[in-house]
Parts: sequence; C-alpha cells; structure tokens
Amino acid sequence: MKKIFTVISLGLILLLAACGSNGKSEKNVVKVGTSTAEAQTWNLVKDLAKEEGIELEIVKIDDYVQPNLALDSGEIDINAFQTVVYFDNFKAERKLDLSAIGTTNIWPMGIYSKKINDLNELKDGDQVIIPKDPTNLGRALLLMEKAELITLKKGFSGAGGVENIEENPKNLKITTVDSGQTARGLDDATLAIINSDKAIAAGLNPTNDPVFREDASNKAYVNIIAAQTKRKDDETLNKIVEIFHSDKVKEFIEEEFKGAAVPVREPISFLDDYKQN
Repeated sequence: MKKIFTVISLGLILLLAACGSNGKSEKNVVKVGTSTAEAQTWNLVKDLAKEEGIELEIVKIDDYVQPNLALDSGEIDINAFQTVVYFDNFKAERKLDLSAIGTTNIWPMGIYSKKINDLNELKDGDQVIIPKDPTNLGRALLLMEKAELITLKKGFSGAGGVENIEENPKNLKITTVDSGQTARGLDDATLAIINSDKAIAAGLNPTNDPVFREDASNKAYVNIIAAQTKRKDDETLNKIVEIFHSDKVKEFIEEEFKGAAVPVREPISFLDDYKQN
C-alpha cells in the first residue's frame, strides 16, 4: 500500500511540475493552418507571440478545403488563408460551426499571360483559364468584367458561374480548373486568372506580372483568421489577432510583398456589411 501511495504522489508531483498554479499547461501551443505564401508572415507572428508566452505551430496546407475541415475537427486551432466570402460559403455548405475572429490581408487577384502584354492584343476565341471553386470563379468573372472582357447579367454579386455571362464579344473560351492549376494554364491558354498566393507559389510576381489586376477595395475578398465558434472569444486566439495587427507585422507585409498583399487591420465587424459592397 505504501508503494502505491508513493507512485501516486510521484505522479502528482510530475503533474504539478508541468502545470501552473491554475492547473493549466504553461506551454500554450496554438496550431495555425495557413498557405505557403502566408507562412512567411506567420513566422514573424510566431516570434512575436513567443514574447507573449504563446507558442505557435505553423501547419502549411496548400488547398482551399482541408484547412476548414481541420479546424472543424480540432486538428488545428485557427486558420488563415481564405477570403471572408469563401469562408461564409464553405461553412454554410458543410454546416461547420466556425467563426471569423480577425482580418489579415487582401490579396488582389490578377490576369496573367505569357502570350500578350496588353488585353487589347486578345484575339477572337482566345482561351482564358479561371479557378472553378464557386467563390473564386465569381471573383474571376467580376475581374473580367472590370477589365471589359465580358459583361455579366445585371445584379450578379459573385455567386454563380459562367452562365451569368451576358456578353462575350471576343468569344473567349473560358475554362475552369482547380485554383492550384491556374498558373499551369499559362503554358497553353492566352490568359489565366490567378489568386495571389497561387501566383507566388508558381514564381510569379502578383504586383508586376499581371496584365490587369484587381484593386484592394472589395471587403468580400479580405482574408480572415477563423476559429471554432465556441472559441471565438478565447483570450489567446484573440491575442494572436492583436499581434497580427501590430505595426511590425504590417510593415513586414508591406516590405515583403510589395503590394501583392495589402494589410487590413480593421476589427472583424468591419466585414459585417461586405455583401452590400
């Protein structure tokens, strides 16, 4: 009996040694799922968070599906890779109980080409590659309309596909592919519409290389930090948002990406009316 008591006592001593006085682990590890393009920024956030007693573990996930599924299952604590409109559509379709807790950047989408230097050089029947996931497809169509390549049906807000094209005067052949494949389309198609993070991953410069570029004013395409809804008020997670909005991170983004990513430091409530924009 004495031997059993000794073992239990030793176990309690080890447990207390690993915990603070409040019974919580002193090692506060937060897993963040993000893309390769955004990992550079999160490496800085990781260093700054360490100064606040928070340990960040960066998990790179370079697609638009797994980060939200991993967040919902609890494999990661937060993710940062997606626009607010994509996030809202994804969680509604999958019935996920997730919430946006902070803004990060806007990554302007671009129209790229290896065959022409100006959109005026487009010929009748030229091929255009665009991403096929619903949010980026609609975003690409809106960009094409802004570039005066097509006219969309009145009232189109970004939800829907090529059936929303009203006029296509150059009879452009619009081909939809996975967003990760859009840059590869440059070898065959005349144009490819590519998200900034995918462009960076393909070795393109989202500031200088596009023949036409989205502006940074549309709230719907602001990227966000997401968490499980039950943890949206978590002090540690919100501290990470605060760190992301610090001057050091803002200056890093401006210097590192040179316009390919534009810092957004507004509170998440700033995006409440994005559907009206």
